[in-house]
Parts: sequence; C-alpha cells; structure tokens
Amino acid sequence: MKRTRFTDEQIIGILAEHEAGAKCADLCRKHGMSEGTFYNWKAKFGGMTVSEAKRLKTLEDENAKLKKLLAEQMLDLAAMKELVSKKW
Repeated sequence: MKRTRFTDEQIIGILAEHEAGAKCADLCRKHGMSEGTFYNWKAKFGGMTVSEAKRLKTLEDENAKLKKLLAEQMLDLAAMKELVSKKW
C-alpha cells in the first residue's frame, strides 16, 4: 500500500490554513504537493477534526480486515460446495 508523506494531522492542518484564507496554489508550493492532491484531501478530510480522521482510519482498517475475512469464507464455502457436489 502506498505510504503518504503527510500524516492525517498535517493534512487537516493544511486544510485549516486554506479555510483561514490561504490560496491553494500557495499552500501547494509551500508544502510541496500538487493541487490535485490538495483537492483529493479536501474531498476526503474537508471539515473533519483530527479525532474524526483517526476514527475514520481505524474504521477503514477494520472494514478492510472484515472484507478479507468474508472473501476467505466465501472461497472456503465454494470449495466445500464443489467437493460435496462431486459424484463418488
């Protein structure tokens, strides 16, 4: 998985600077990022606090873990069905 250079706290801080009146181009130049990245962050983290962002991260991790478990269970179930359906 791709690692980011910025933590959630830093991202929310940059977005707060923008809300305070700083221009997007100036912020991007100052922090060394593209405007596309800035707008992606704004779509994902806009209006959040640091605690909400941490909660979102933990929920995303838990959701990924549950999806993986579900996929493994479905694969096991399909293998069992195929094994039972074979004629001996």
